[in-house]
Amino acid sequence: MTTWKSAIIAALVTGTASTAFPMAAQAQDAPEADTSGDIVVTGLRQQYRGDVPLEEIPQTVQTLDGEVLNELNITGLAESLDLASGISRQNNFGGLWDSFAIRGFAGDENFPSGFLVNGFNGGRGYGGPRDASNIERIEVLKGPNGSVFGRGEPGGTVNIITKKAQITENFGSVSASIGSFDTYRGEADLNLVVSDTLAIRINGAAQDAGSFRDTVDSNKIVASPSILFSPSSTTKISYEMEYADINVPFERGVVAVDGVLGLIPRSRFLDEPGNGATEVGVLGHQLQFQQQLSREWFLLIGAGYRDTSFTGYSSDPELAASRQTLDDTGNILSRRRTFRDYDAKNMTIRGEISGKFYTGSLTHHVLVGADWDKFELDLFQLRSRPPVYVPGSPITSAYNAIDIFNPVYGQLPVPTAVIQDVDQTQKAYGVYFQDQIDLSERFKVRLGGRYDHFELSGQGGYTKERFSPTAGALYELTDTLGIYAAYGEGFRPNSGVDPDGDAHPPETSRSYEVGLRFTSLDDAINATVAVYEMKKSNILTADPLGSGLSVAAGAAKSRGVEADITANLPSDIMIIANYAYTDAKWTSAGADKDFGLTIEVGDPLINIPKHQANLLVTKSFEAGMLGKATIGGGVNYVSKRLGETGVDFYLPDYTLVRALAALEPTDNLRLSVNVTNLFNEEWYAASYHRWWVTPGTPRTITGKVELSF
Repeated sequence: MTTWKSAIIAALVTGTASTAFPMAAQAQDAPEADTSGDIVVTGLRQQYRGDVPLEEIPQTVQTLDGEVLNELNITGLAESLDLASGISRQNNFGGLWDSFAIRGFAGDENFPSGFLVNGFNGGRGYGGPRDASNIERIEVLKGPNGSVFGRGEPGGTVNIITKKAQITENFGSVSASIGSFDTYRGEADLNLVVSDTLAIRINGAAQDAGSFRDTVDSNKIVASPSILFSPSSTTKISYEMEYADINVPFERGVVAVDGVLGLIPRSRFLDEPGNGATEVGVLGHQLQFQQQLSREWFLLIGAGYRDTSFTGYSSDPELAASRQTLDDTGNILSRRRTFRDYDAKNMTIRGEISGKFYTGSLTHHVLVGADWDKFELDLFQLRSRPPVYVPGSPITSAYNAIDIFNPVYGQLPVPTAVIQDVDQTQKAYGVYFQDQIDLSERFKVRLGGRYDHFELSGQGGYTKERFSPTAGALYELTDTLGIYAAYGEGFRPNSGVDPDGDAHPPETSRSYEVGLRFTSLDDAINATVAVYEMKKSNILTADPLGSGLSVAAGAAKSRGVEADITANLPSDIMIIANYAYTDAKWTSAGADKDFGLTIEVGDPLINIPKHQANLLVTKSFEAGMLGKATIGGGVNYVSKRLGETGVDFYLPDYTLVRALAALEPTDNLRLSVNVTNLFNEEWYAASYHRWWVTPGTPRTITGKVELSF
């Protein structure tokens, strides 16, 4: 670890502080009025939410608490979402972004998944894998959300709620951890109350890490300072900055030889160490204004700006069968070398009024808002590519080849062919409304809709408009058990043009969901069982006339069952368990848009397991003079998944076991050890092609020290 990195980590560990255990969810998003008649704003509301509590929304909602992520030493978004039901990992673009599918649908594999951060789009652009250091909690809102959030996938929406400044008291903590593969990490955060109207919070992390992958190491620095200004009891102004400097090699993982995985070790690096790291930069700003207009009405106005970029080289296995030497030789892999310089700027402005009014005995929880979005892309890519290969012919330096069983590094051909030179601007605005009506104390109905106008200028420019309706109902059968149903429509714009030069119509979707929700009277046990079906059309597939372009002719369907339970039981026992059955498949025949491979009706969608299950159990107890102790363990199971569209290639199922132990000798000191993949199982996280397969991490042991104050 270089001296300057060591100095930064040491400074973080010794100089600043953060809360080790985040406050309850309501502390950040549920302004309330007290019973005395005075208006008191206790926190920041969430945009697109209104005043309806999560437990009264007629759809499945799963919350991942930042405290649990911290206790499990989870430091990234991808690992966090492994704890949620029905979310599966997808192609992560050589480790450069987060990509996942919710309930079987993943979206465009050429872009990161569109998760939100405080309601702003945080997945858009090229900001690298999301760090978990400033996560207060993650809300996974399953099912149709298009009527409020707008463009996106029908499976659901991931919204990260960040740790923000609080005008309560000064507090903080620091932590330092050391783990397998020479991983060193420091986290820190400080909440400072400047006055009774102003607070500042500084949150950050620095990490220097090796890897189980040969020659691969990475480093990153992330920071999220925030300011909260509350000039009166009814007014709050919040600002938050996002900064990230990430350096990580771009690499596609391992290969399957003749469709067989495991013939080379999972540590084998098939890229070039001489390519160095891809440099990722993020600078973002979020500004939110909240005004309580009366006891029951709120005005929210927000603005966001995010500038992201990454630049670097990679040497990827060639995917065109006519240029690949591996199938013929069994050991020599031809590669293409690529230089990428990607930049993206995203600006958002939004406003919303929410509250409730009464018509007779009915209570209306109303939400009306509008947002405007501008997204600018500047993409430049150079590539050198191996020539067409004739089986049995000599393999020259032009193939940039490597022996997968005995790699010799050092080939760095200069990429000269311009593959991408795109300057594109996307502009969109939307208007949305929602009314959740309390027909009685137990029966609630939700109606809503959103109108979107989307304009793409530059390459393949077009303009599209769409209205997305939604409806839902919740009936409380008893004080603890409720049944709900929801329906919604959605869309996501397609990029590019068809063989006639016309813009592709957007993907459209319809979603249906029915579920049961149980909440114990003491709120210690929360459980949900849901059944759903989603249909999507206008998916891009290859032009059947052989033009080499795509047509919006594909259709797919996903249906499944999900069960989730969270329990905080007597004797300090906590249980998180979930199971998901997902049947996601093509409902139209065609050809894969990238390689022209045949897709039959009923073929599964890539990287979607039919079965997933998670179990986490922890137990806390007093250990005499040693203080409070916690022990726990967990199991994560994922069934086999299709590894390449149009090919009979599957990633094997896997079962990962974790263990943890912690000791708190004092109220402000915590010592912990976490072990993931306890039995060192060989597993594969995701795949795009049998020659681009992401191997999973072996057994990893991490020790951590946390000091709070």
